Amino acid sequence: MNDLALFDLDHTLLPIDSDYEWGQFLVRQGVVDAGEHQRRNDAFFAQYNAGTLDPVEYLEFALGTLARFDPAHLKDLQAQYMRDVIKPAIRPKALDLVRKHQDAGDLVAIITATNAFVTAPIAREFGVEHLIAAKPELDERGHPTGKLAGTPTQGHGKVTHMHAWLDGLGRPFDSFARSWFYSDSHNDIPLLSVVSHPIATNPSEKLSQHAATLGWTSLHLFND
Repeated sequence: MNDLALFDLDHTLLPIDSDYEWGQFLVRQGVVDAGEHQRRNDAFFAQYNAGTLDPVEYLEFALGTLARFDPAHLKDLQAQYMRDVIKPAIRPKALDLVRKHQDAGDLVAIITATNAFVTAPIAREFGVEHLIAAKPELDERGHPTGKLAGTPTQGHGKVTHMHAWLDGLGRPFDSFARSWFYSDSHNDIPLLSVVSHPIATNPSEKLSQHAATLGWTSLHLFND
């Protein structure tokens, strides 16, 4: 591998928030209490945008929803969500950006605060082998229990999880001459501050201001 290229997912490679949209999808399917789920989903989304979200509280809300369904139903919902919501949202410019790094021989990963149940099929759709995401705790059947396994992949947690992943591959971070991280969110400033090439991608207002102050590159994928 030549260099390292890391991508946030929601509002970075996707023009939507896959976690929030999964909740909305469940509401539309009529498989969760619409009023209560909508209220909590909206409240957590507002907290995320404000930088006040308790990641464990949110993740266990989302993972608790997964635990309600039997495995076959959950698999069917996941496939329908990919077909109806995610695939139509994937833009060629985002695919091209990922492929540019893959074609250069870079080690590519998606690193996201969203749980792996929602994001693993999305990473596969982008052709990305490596996914660093919040892990659902699984029971002996491999079914989500509703709890988080390990620690959140958010904020400084992304830095910690990145180092653990790379050390597991035998490629410590300092072995890469160049590293990129593409993100839209001010919540990702810790990891953006670590890489050699921080790219504020479709940045929020807070990240845009921070990037401008530090002279970071800004990239807008979804202006078409």
